[in-house]
Parts: sequence; structure tokens; C-alpha cells
Amino acid sequence: MRIALVTDYYLPTLGGVQTAVKAQREALLAAGHEVTVFCPLASPGSDPGVVALPVSRVFRPDGYPFTWPPRRTIAILTDEFRRRAIEVVHTHSEMFAALAAIRAAHALGLPVVHTMHGRIDVYTSHVLPAPRLTAPLLAALHSRQVSHRGIHVANDSAYTSTPTARVMWRLMLAQSRASARVIVPSAHFARKLTDQGITTPVTVLFNGLEPSVLDRVGSPPIRTLGPGDRMRVMWVGRLSPEKRPEVFAEAAGSFGPDVDAHLFGEGGSRRAVERIGAPVELHGSVPQAEILEAMRTSHVLVSSSWDFDNQPMVLLEAIASGLPVVFCDPDLAEVVPQGGGFLTPTPDAAGIATTIARLRRTPSLIRDASRAMLAARSAVVQDIGPTIAVYRAALSV
Repeated sequence: MRIALVTDYYLPTLGGVQTAVKAQREALLAAGHEVTVFCPLASPGSDPGVVALPVSRVFRPDGYPFTWPPRRTIAILTDEFRRRAIEVVHTHSEMFAALAAIRAAHALGLPVVHTMHGRIDVYTSHVLPAPRLTAPLLAALHSRQVSHRGIHVANDSAYTSTPTARVMWRLMLAQSRASARVIVPSAHFARKLTDQGITTPVTVLFNGLEPSVLDRVGSPPIRTLGPGDRMRVMWVGRLSPEKRPEVFAEAAGSFGPDVDAHLFGEGGSRRAVERIGAPVELHGSVPQAEILEAMRTSHVLVSSSWDFDNQPMVLLEAIASGLPVVFCDPDLAEVVPQGGGFLTPTPDAAGIATTIARLRRTPSLIRDASRAMLAARSAVVQDIGPTIAVYRAALSV
């Protein structure tokens, strides 16, 4: 098949969606399909399989390029889909690159498959300035491309209890309705969509890593922490409020002098992290190869995200690296192999610090968790077969 992968996230940057798209592209190419990625790029690259979409000169939410203007983007995508004889359009975001792709696909009679990677209701409430005002504006702009008409979200759950959340859930349901099939990477998110009355068929497909990632990782060692060894703790992701990097930084202030804390990533929350003044080394946004190397020499990865992520790709990288995980969100137990991680007693900085102190006192826990992660390595490789089955189902509608 000839497939278009469309995302609003700048592909070379660090982030879970970017990692998922790269893995999917590699797996589809290896299976013999033709794949083109469309995304906003700061500057056009040299890869003919990646097409740069226009970006706003002034608006960069959370530091990322923002696809704009819609009319020009629709025209580019329509032309490229026609020229490349695209058969299936697979969107990976809820912003204007994806919306333009839906408009172009509908004009050409092409099916759209949409992967909903995260909770945009949580994202906007943390990232947008004055979200009670800007979220409705964003939803209004979204509705000009994809109709929200007739969609009602009730105030009947904790995650739809605010007007801002309900506006964003209408947006997610509207984009789902405009697609032939929806993919989500976790069962807990699928249940929320079902509870909100999604009408498009939903398939739960866990994300996966490229086989080349495991090749680059090689044969990672079982993590051990001997007497007198310094414990190395790392955090990886977009520095954005919904990821709660400042909670990790606050916890690091209580880790003690024999624990080294490292934070990888960039974004709007960097200043909040810096203001805490905790003993955390900030590495900024680095290539995936550096993340994998840092994982190889670390003892624990901390995921401070709570009530946001579905299936963080960094957890899959940790599994591939045999690196134990400390996590705050009980929903993420769906991702972490049995025995490979530690759920904090509370989702705050104190809960993280308590868990790290426990592991420092009982290093055998780290060794056992590392073994559990290594035993699950093969399960994190991208299996593209189920995705292709979803494409074929979309084509048959």
C-alpha cells in the first residue's frame, strides 16, 4: 500500500509520538509498503520520504513548530496525496496538520485512520495560556475544519468535570467521527472513549519500537547497585506541565548525595525545573541514540506523568534497555512488564523520593526488576501486521 503518516509533531525532536511514527514508518517500509511522512519542519530536510508542511512564524506552542495556515496545508497535502497515489492516510495528532490531512483525504475519497496518542484535554489544560479562554478558541478553529455538530459530552466523570475538558473531549470525538478507524495504544483510554460514546470502530494496538532500536541497544546488562556505587536516575520526555518534570526535580532534592539525577528533554517547563534548584543535570533534547546510551548506564527511569499518558514510548525504550521504571500513574501498569517497575505510593514528589530511597536501601529490587525488563524485550518490537489489518478494514468501508 501507499500510506501517508501525518503528524503535527516535529519529527526530529524528542517525544513519544515522534518515536512511534518513526517506528511505524520503518516497520511499514520493511514490510514492503510505500510510506511518506508529513509534518511541520523548521527547515526542509534531505529525506524524500518526509515532506515539510508550512509552519507559523509566530506561534510555537511548547516550543514546537505549529502547522499553519490551514488552506495552504490542505492544498499541499491534496497535491502530494494525488501525486504519490496515496491509498490510506494515517493521522497521529489532533492539530492542523492532521486536520488538513482529513480535509485532503475526504476531498480525494481516501480513508483516514487516526491514532490518538494522548489526552489532549489534559495537554491543553496544562500548556495553553488561560485554557478556559484559549481552549474554546482552539476548539472553534478545529470545528472549522472538522464538524463538532451534534456531539455532547456529559459532566459525568472526573475527566469531564470542567468546561475546558468537555470542550476538548468534543474535539477528540469529532476527529474520531471524521475517521474511518481509530487506534489507541492503551485499553484504559479505549474505555474512556467508549464511555463518551465514540461511534468510530476503535482498535487497541500497543505502540512498538523499530527493530533497529534493539539492534542499537545490543545486549544490555542486568542493572546492579553495589556497596558504594552511585545510583543513576533518569527522566526523559517533553518538558511540559502535563509530563510533570518539575515533580521529578522536586523529588531529586530528597534523593540524597549518593544519587545522580539526569533529565533529558526540552520544552516550556524548563524554567520551572531550573527554579526548583534541585541537583538535576539538564541535558536538553538529544538524539535517541544518546537516550539509549544513558539508559544503558542508568539504574532507574522515572516517569512522573499522571493521568495523561497512554503508552509512553520511553517506557518501551526502557524495556528494550532492561532498565527498571518508577512510575506514578497506576494506569501505566498496563505498559510495564510484571516485576519490571515500581508504582509510587503517592503520585507526588514525596512518593517518587520514597520509592528511590527504598530501591537505594534494597538494591536487589533493581536487579530483579532489570531481569524482568530484559525478559520482556522481544514484546516491544513494532508488530505492523495489526496496523495493516486496520488499514485494510478502513479501505473496505
